[in-house]
Amino acid sequence: MSRIDVLSRSAGKLTDGLPPLPRHRAARLRRMTPYLLVLPAVLLELLVHILPSVAGVVTSLFTLNQYYLREVFDAPFAGAKNYSIALNFSSSAGSALVHSFLVTILYAVVVVAFSWFLGFSGALILQQAFRGRGVLRTIFLVPYAMPVYVGVIVWDFMLQRDNGLINHVLVNDVHLLGKPAFWLLGNDAFISTAIVAIWRMWPFAFLMTMAGMQSIPDEVYEAAAIDGAGPWRRTYYVTLGLLRPVTAVLLLMMFLWTFNDFNTPFVLFGTAPPPSVDLISMHIYTNSFVNFNFGLGAAMSVLMLAFLMIVTGLWFLWDRRGQRHGW
Repeated sequence: MSRIDVLSRSAGKLTDGLPPLPRHRAARLRRMTPYLLVLPAVLLELLVHILPSVAGVVTSLFTLNQYYLREVFDAPFAGAKNYSIALNFSSSAGSALVHSFLVTILYAVVVVAFSWFLGFSGALILQQAFRGRGVLRTIFLVPYAMPVYVGVIVWDFMLQRDNGLINHVLVNDVHLLGKPAFWLLGNDAFISTAIVAIWRMWPFAFLMTMAGMQSIPDEVYEAAAIDGAGPWRRTYYVTLGLLRPVTAVLLLMMFLWTFNDFNTPFVLFGTAPPPSVDLISMHIYTNSFVNFNFGLGAAMSVLMLAFLMIVTGLWFLWDRRGQRHGW
């Protein structure tokens, strides 16, 4: 007799003496098992996201500024006053919020578009088998694996006017510029920030797109080639067509992350970014922790959350309608 048979018989003898669970208790346990497994994630989500969001909504209803930092609970109730200040576009606070919102929209569109294009192009190229493909895949993922602050600080040093690597190359090596440029001032600051964000974001688009391409069968490409479709038509109709669900979720995720981007402008410019890089995350931070107007900053945060929820809802409606009509 083998050892496995001995162990199985011994386990059977041990369990034979245990009384079976009542049928109703066993059925209840089966019903409760999924909820018990999800409970830790629900509690963590409640502590990390739900409670701070509720606290932000409550804060937006009070005049909480530097005069009430020590007596938070004595701050006067403001109701919708903070929202009216933020949405009064004729005032300085409202016009500044509109400017920040438009800058953020442009920033998100530019970063998401270029990141997706680079990620898709890289994944498409590396789908072909060639020597060194694994090494290139690893190199492409380095910006995504690198800690955010480390990568942005390196770009900050490279973008400096006097001792930066970019000015040194453009002025002294390739002679494209006659004198060093101020990459972190004026409108150039927007371009520099977008380049840094694209450098950080495109490996994620590359990773997600490459994973989606792995699920496309080779037989589909072979059938398209037999039907006379060339490389460009196979890429457009087969690759992009079958990647549509992945691309839809990917674009939405990148838009939400980029619209909320705080680390890139904060590391590059600190608490005083140029007007061309006054992203809404930095604008809210300035109102809350520089001007100490926490009530107004919380109201702006709630408005930004509402906008992103509306965008997400409209995006899912559009995606569902596209799936229904076969877009």
